[in-house]
Amino acid sequence: MRKEVFRILVLNPGSTSTKAAVYDDVEEIANATLHYTDEQLETCGGVLGQEEMRMKDVMYMLEENHVPAKSLNAVVGRGGLLNPIDSGTYLINDRMLDDLRNEKAMVHASSLGGVIAHDIGKRWGIPAYIVDPVVVDELEPYARFSGIPEIERRSVFHALNSKAVARHCAEKIGISYENGRFIVAHMGGGVTIGAHRYGRVIDVNDAVSGDGPFTPDRSGSVPVKPMVELCFSGKYTKDEILDKVIGKGGMKAYLGVNDMREVEIKVKNGDEHAAMVMEAMAFQISKQIGAMAAVLEGRVNAIILTGGLAHSQRFVGLIKQRVSQFASVYTFPGEAEMLALAEGALRVLRGEEPPAIYQ
Repeated sequence: MRKEVFRILVLNPGSTSTKAAVYDDVEEIANATLHYTDEQLETCGGVLGQEEMRMKDVMYMLEENHVPAKSLNAVVGRGGLLNPIDSGTYLINDRMLDDLRNEKAMVHASSLGGVIAHDIGKRWGIPAYIVDPVVVDELEPYARFSGIPEIERRSVFHALNSKAVARHCAEKIGISYENGRFIVAHMGGGVTIGAHRYGRVIDVNDAVSGDGPFTPDRSGSVPVKPMVELCFSGKYTKDEILDKVIGKGGMKAYLGVNDMREVEIKVKNGDEHAAMVMEAMAFQISKQIGAMAAVLEGRVNAIILTGGLAHSQRFVGLIKQRVSQFASVYTFPGEAEMLALAEGALRVLRGEEPPAIYQ
C-alpha cells in the first residue's frame, strides 16, 4: 500500500527576500527566492507592513508553479524572536501570533514567516506551523550563570539548522538524535556551538550577544576589563562599540573583509597575516568545541561542522586537526533550513511527534 504523501508550503523571510518552496514529503517540487528593493521595503513602513506584499508574492509563486491551494496539507514558516521555548514543531496559535506581531519580534523579518503562514493556513483551512526558532531554550541551569547576577546567559542560536544536521548525522551513524550526544558548530557570519544531549541543547554560546569565538564579522568574547575601559575611553559612541562587537569585528576588523573566499585567496597569495587570522578563528572555534566536549562529560558520538564556513576545506581542516581526537567529525556545508522546516512539519503530519503548543 502506497504511503500518503504530504504537500507542504515552506516560507523563510529574510531582511531583503522571501524564500518559498513546496515539498512533497522531503522532495522539493518548486522553489523561488523573492527579492525586494530598498525602495519597496521603505514604502511598507516597517517589517510588519511588509506582510501583504510578501503574501502576494508567495501566492504568485504558487500560481506560477501550478500548485493549487487544495493540494497543500500544511504551511510552515520560519519562527521569529518569540519567548524562549523548547525545541519542536509548533502549531501557530493566537498567543504566538500576538507575540510574533509585537515590536520586539518584528526587529527581524523572520517573524513574518509565522505571520504569513498563519494567514495562509486560515485562508485555506490547513495547519500552520513554525519549527525550532532561534529562541529554542533547553539550557541546563548551570549554563545560565554568567558570574554577574544581573546578567543571565541566554540560548539564542541557529537552532533550526543545528537540530536538522544533528538528526541527519544521527541517522548516518545509525542512532536516533534523541539517543545521541553531539557537538554542532554552525559557522557563518555568526558562530554558535552547542552541546546536544539526548535531543536537547543543554549549552550553547549566544553569538548575538558577543559570546563565543570571533567570526567573520563579530568580535566574540573579549577580555572584559579592557572592553569596559574602551567603552568609557570617550573615543567611541555606544553604536560604534556595538559595531565592533557585531558587524565590524572579528575577521573583518583584522583583514577588512568578511568573506572566507576572499581570505583564502589572500592566504594562497602568501598573505601571512591572513593565514594567521584564519588559523586564530579556527583555534577559537576548536576551543569552544572542546568546552562543549567537557559539558558532555567527554562522551560525544559526533562533532558536526555546518554553515557557510564549512565549505572551506582549508578552514575545516584546521579545526579537524584539533578536535578529531574527541570524536569523529562530520561536515554538512551550508544550511538546509527550508528542508529542515519541511521535515519538522512532516514529523507532525505523519504522527511521529505531537505538535507543540506555544504558551
